[in-house]
Amino acid sequence: MTSQTAPKAHTPSSDQIRRAPKVLLHDHLDGGLRPGTIVELARESGYDQLPETDPGKLGLWFQEAADSGSLERYLETFSHTVAVMQTRDALVRVARECAEDLAEDGVVYAEVRYAPEQHLEGGLTLEQVVEAVNEGFREGERIARENGHRIRVGALLTAMRHAARSLEIAELANSYRDMGVVGFDIAGAEAGHPPTRHLDAFEYLKRENNHFTIHAGEAFGLPSIWQALQWCGADRLGHGVRIIDDIRIRDDGSVELGRLASYVRDKRIPLELCPSSNLQTGAADSYEAHPIGLLRKLHFRATVNTDNRLMSHTSMTQEFEHLVEAFGYTLDDMQWFSVNAMKSSFIPFDERLAMINDVIKPGYAELKSEWLFRQTSSTSGSPDEEG
Repeated sequence: MTSQTAPKAHTPSSDQIRRAPKVLLHDHLDGGLRPGTIVELARESGYDQLPETDPGKLGLWFQEAADSGSLERYLETFSHTVAVMQTRDALVRVARECAEDLAEDGVVYAEVRYAPEQHLEGGLTLEQVVEAVNEGFREGERIARENGHRIRVGALLTAMRHAARSLEIAELANSYRDMGVVGFDIAGAEAGHPPTRHLDAFEYLKRENNHFTIHAGEAFGLPSIWQALQWCGADRLGHGVRIIDDIRIRDDGSVELGRLASYVRDKRIPLELCPSSNLQTGAADSYEAHPIGLLRKLHFRATVNTDNRLMSHTSMTQEFEHLVEAFGYTLDDMQWFSVNAMKSSFIPFDERLAMINDVIKPGYAELKSEWLFRQTSSTSGSPDEEG
């Protein structure tokens, strides 16, 4: 039962959205810290540049600073989170809390990305950074199980597109591919930093049969997407929201796809869409106007993601709440997005299939059955009343 056919009664509640098994492919570790953790880590490390030291006020500052309509201004907020993530203990804690928070939000599988090269100021090596984050994720998974939640977290190692360490980070990702790292990414401001500058890293990963995604089609348009796919060979598009620029809606309501949009849809290339983040950076004007609505109707391989939970003051539950309100999505639509994401993950095929068939589909089936019992309870009467 989809948003096209379901009655209003089948609109999922906030509680159902939270309990639904969700899959997250695009989430930045340094964009999801708890404000209280930032304050404590800053105090422990002697970092005195925070704009606020009250956790509540600090959280609000991050949201307001990021809500600027500019990707470049949005990225500036990371200077504070990265600054307090320069020791092993800090990285373990941040990664552990990330896994706990996602599990509490109903996420059953997540790929969380971070740039190891940004966490070396305290004297750590690249390898020590990766090992600390992996340790934190495993601790978070264990604590989540103890609290009645199940989650699996894989790491994506990110290289910064304005720097010159992408091959080194790609080799690092390949070294840890059987120890919690599931792939590679490049991130940072798109304008002036095309992905083609990092071809040596992508060629290396392809030779090693490894996976990678590329931030493309967020602030920059179709050329960024084209380069990521046709020059670099990306498995997924980080954001990719600007593919809408290659889709034309005619006066009669029919839709015409350009050659790049057709290629993306035909090849089932996953789009790591981040609605709230897109609103903040100006890639969309509102949830109702977000391209995800049309992309879902046209059956692109669309997925729903948080990007930066701290800066956008969001969660996977909140992202889906916005989409349910904007487009009338049902649990079937949520399942469609979640299965899309799981199909597009970077873990082995048999494990993806097991997650879909043994975790995601049963979870949604249970949620979708709840309305039957509520309806039966509220409409059934005594035999005399029924006549």
